[in-house]
Amino acid sequence: MILPTGNARLDAYLAHGYAEVRGMSSGFAASITGHLISRQAEMGIRGHVAEIGTFEGRFFIAMALGLHPGEHAIGVDVFTWPSEKVLDHLHANCRRFGLGPAEYTAIKGNTRGMTGADLLAPAGGGLIRFFHIDGEHDDANVTQDLDLAAPLMHEHGLICLDDMLHPGYPELTESVHRWLRAHPEWRVLAILDREDIVAAAKYVLCRVESVALYEKDLLAAFAAQVFPMGADCVGHFTMVLSPAPRLAIVD
Repeated sequence: MILPTGNARLDAYLAHGYAEVRGMSSGFAASITGHLISRQAEMGIRGHVAEIGTFEGRFFIAMALGLHPGEHAIGVDVFTWPSEKVLDHLHANCRRFGLGPAEYTAIKGNTRGMTGADLLAPAGGGLIRFFHIDGEHDDANVTQDLDLAAPLMHEHGLICLDDMLHPGYPELTESVHRWLRAHPEWRVLAILDREDIVAAAKYVLCRVESVALYEKDLLAAFAAQVFPMGADCVGHFTMVLSPAPRLAIVD
C-alpha cells in the first residue's frame, strides 16, 4: 500500500520506482516514514538521515528524498550479499531516482567498533533526525546499533526498527524491549504493521517528550489506517497503523 506523503519527489518514487528497487521494506512503512520526515521539516527539525542495512537502497532512497539543503543521507552495509555488485546497484538506483553524489554517502562495513564520529564524518558532524536500523537481527547487534544511534539523535529525532514482530526473528523484539526498559527516556511512538511475511512490521521510537509532537498528527493523517485497539508496548499506549485495520469477528 502506497499513501501520499506530501513530498512530490518522494511520492513519484513510491508510485513509480520503489517496487523496482530490490529490497523487502514495505511501501506502507515508507509512506509513513516519508510523512514523518516531511513533518519534521515543517516543525523546523533539521538533521541527517542514516540507515544500517542499506542493501540496494529501496528504503534509503525514500528517506533521502525528504532531505533539505545541508542535510545528508548516510547508509551503512557490508554490501557483499548476495554479491559484490550490491554497492554498484545502490549507486545506480540513487542516480536513477534523483539522488546526487553530494546528497548521500555509503559506508562499506559493519557497525562493530564504529563510533558516532565515524558515522557522522561524511556529513561533517551534526545530528540525525531519522535513523533506520535494519542490520544483523540478533541481540548483540541490535543492542549495539541502538546504543550507537541514540546519542546521535536530534532531541526530536526518530529511530525506526525493521522486522519487529517478525516470525522469523522472534527474539529481536525481546532485545528491543530490553533496551527500552533500560532507556526509559525512549518510547515506541508507533508500530507500522506488516504488508506480508516479508515486508514486516516496524517500530518507530522517539524520546518521551517528543511523543506529543508526532502522535496527534499521525492519528489524523492516517486515520483510515489506525488499528482501533492500539497496543500496550513496554507499559505505554502505542498506536498501530495497518494497511487494513480491523478487529477479529467473533461469531
